[in-house]
Amino acid sequence: MTAVMAENRVREHEPETVDDDGRVGVRVAVGQSLTMAHRGLLKIRHNPQQLFDVIVLPIVFTVMFSTIFGGAIVGNVHAYLPLLIPGVLVQTSVAASVITGVQLREDLDRGVFDRFKSLPIARIAPLGGALLANAVRYVVATAITVAVGMVMGYRPGSLFGLVTACVLIVVVAFTLSWIFALVGVLMDKASTVQGVSMLVLMPITFVSNALVPISTMPGWMQACASANPVSHLVSAARALASDGQAGVQVVYTLAGAAAVLAIFVPVTLRTYMRRT
Repeated sequence: MTAVMAENRVREHEPETVDDDGRVGVRVAVGQSLTMAHRGLLKIRHNPQQLFDVIVLPIVFTVMFSTIFGGAIVGNVHAYLPLLIPGVLVQTSVAASVITGVQLREDLDRGVFDRFKSLPIARIAPLGGALLANAVRYVVATAITVAVGMVMGYRPGSLFGLVTACVLIVVVAFTLSWIFALVGVLMDKASTVQGVSMLVLMPITFVSNALVPISTMPGWMQACASANPVSHLVSAARALASDGQAGVQVVYTLAGAAAVLAIFVPVTLRTYMRRT
């Protein structure tokens, strides 16, 4: 149903979808991607269960990790929350980006993208729309995590810094979604996409400073955790939420996100164009 609605919406503007030479312009391609993003939002509206993981996981992670690690690391749960909340923000948002590849593979299997190919729209529009729509999931994940933390007694040193940290995390999660979109295009089954994505996700989120200090890890793991981009993102989020200062960790995080986009956007697009 949402695919038909998106198709009709594109057809309503069909005279403006192509240039005189038959090519789709950048401005029009962006507009078509936003139309496809609207389709993704309609899917969430008609099936709110798609938000189940980004609502439940932040609650489970925050309560479980605070009660398990709080006493062992800093002596009590309340004192652990300033360290934990930024870490859970990163974990839940990054985990939410995995669903991008899964949903992409499901749409490809159902032939939804074959239907869109028959329309006079940019080939990138369905892919770009899917990634943009999933940004809503990252926003929901960050909002739920902050809300649960507040209920448990978390109080950031800088409210503006916390909001900035959430924006940074959402941007990075969107960046990572291009990686999982590539996995979704390459793999043949949605279950395989999810399995491979989780296999990649688990080490990079847990072998980091998200939950415990790096100094408590074995030497070889400390080296891995220190070089882990997730650790830089968590450190940046903690610094922003603590005093609102954008330190060098923010620079490292943005540089890493830019590198991921520079590498995976063209690779994902070429692979997507070739396989669809």
